[in-house]
Amino acid sequence: MDKHIVFDKALTKADQVVLESLARDIRHHRGKPATSNGKLDVDSGLGSESSGDEAACSLSQQDARQVLALKALRDAKSAKFEPTIVLSVDDCSSLIPSALDRYVLQPYIRHARKIVRHETDVVMVSHLLIYFTTLVPSALFLFRHFTYVHAVCHFIMQMYYVGTYTLMQHQHIHQRGILSKKYGIFDAVFPYILDPLMGHTWNGYFYHHVKHHHVEGNGPDDLSSTIRYQRDSVIDFLHYVGRFYFLIWLDLPLYFLRKNRPALALRAAASEWATYTFYYCMTRLVGTKATLFVYILPFLMLRIGLMVGNWGQHAFVDQDEPDSDFRSSITVIDVASNRFCFNDGYHTSHHLNPLRHWRDHPISFLEQKHTYAREGALVFHNIDFLMITFRLMRKDYEHLAKCMVPVGEDQMNLSMDERMRYLKRLTRRFSEAEIASKFRKAL
Repeated sequence: MDKHIVFDKALTKADQVVLESLARDIRHHRGKPATSNGKLDVDSGLGSESSGDEAACSLSQQDARQVLALKALRDAKSAKFEPTIVLSVDDCSSLIPSALDRYVLQPYIRHARKIVRHETDVVMVSHLLIYFTTLVPSALFLFRHFTYVHAVCHFIMQMYYVGTYTLMQHQHIHQRGILSKKYGIFDAVFPYILDPLMGHTWNGYFYHHVKHHHVEGNGPDDLSSTIRYQRDSVIDFLHYVGRFYFLIWLDLPLYFLRKNRPALALRAAASEWATYTFYYCMTRLVGTKATLFVYILPFLMLRIGLMVGNWGQHAFVDQDEPDSDFRSSITVIDVASNRFCFNDGYHTSHHLNPLRHWRDHPISFLEQKHTYAREGALVFHNIDFLMITFRLMRKDYEHLAKCMVPVGEDQMNLSMDERMRYLKRLTRRFSEAEIASKFRKAL
């Protein structure tokens, strides 16, 4: 069923490699030559070679070569090293005049590599420059001279930035910074400026995501767990979003208290209420309308976005092993998640190792591809987490089945109808008795 695989021309180099590898596996399993889906010719790889152990061995060798090539792009000591400069394209130098590349871009890259914690992450400096030269001045000007036209344009800009910024902060909170130690003070301070502008409360993302979600892993004590919900039900989804939207300010401190972590409970509550107090002060002392557009609307929108995304990330949960990271989260190979959001689509890889650098996720996936297959992990392509949630609300399992990339023999043997029934089974809510039985360690 490799005919359903679509190779978007905007995929990152790494995603192209991963998807081609999975397509080769499917062709090898079917024992047929490579085909084209009409969108983009796929490297024939080993599709036309003999089947059996020899072909399987060669297939593994090809994956190994691809892994080495991706590692070279990631290795600052390699002649093939390619730092990420901007997210929209892979090779900036080829798109600009040689003089501009030599006298502007290359000096910028050399300097930025010294600023960031990982030399691959020049893009972090690029985005900080973008935010501090556009978003911050725009907000300041709105407070000084408010107009509705400017306010609406500013809000649109915030919504355009927020996905990429949130996943940049995702890297920041897991690795306790994105800049080198020399710039540690700025690294610690800039989130207090930018987080509220993007809809985040101060440190709220850190306490909820790192200190809570990754501890519980979508288990029964996870406040953002999906297991108690029917994941294709609009009513259940609204309940899920509403609980987080209106009560997370209370639920998260209470969670830490239940876990006998009073210091974290106090800090989580303090960070949340300090942000609300800041909003109130800005409204009273500076300007109500500007505060609404600059801080409050992004806050309200982000809270919805976070839960819509998390629902898609953990909508498909295995009934037999719901506590497995392979079977309670998914991998998504698409442009929105991986090109513009720092490989956020590799969610299973992230749960397996939350400290893994974002550029390493595709490499790790290829290295553990057979483990993913053996464990029954789910991989999708040409769809992001938000659209997965949307398709589930419509119960559009046909579209989801076409976006599914089967890994392992069991999945590859499924017909399209069987894929649909399989995915539907994985969205069933767990009863409290099932939770007590299958999450014994957590409980």
